[in-house]
Amino acid sequence: MEHSNFISIGLGNVVNTDKIVACVSPESAPIKRLIQEARTNGILIDATYGRKTRSVIVMDSGHVVLSLITPETVSIRLSGKEDKDE
Repeated sequence: MEHSNFISIGLGNVVNTDKIVACVSPESAPIKRLIQEARTNGILIDATYGRKTRSVIVMDSGHVVLSLITPETVSIRLSGKEDKDE
């Protein structure tokens, strides 16, 4: 039986690390379009609870996850190093 690894993306939410394709900043126009298309297609997961989106996580299923932690923090957590700031 395969065991999945999860990382915290803030506010008690987690994602499966094996399913992450990319983690990017939400600032560019193409990423804003990606978010809007995901919202329209019903595959957007907003894990920010109305707070500022700091990273956009693209999953291998096509789902797009909005997180309030930065892409750098996601990267640190993926590498296994502990990060106390959130």
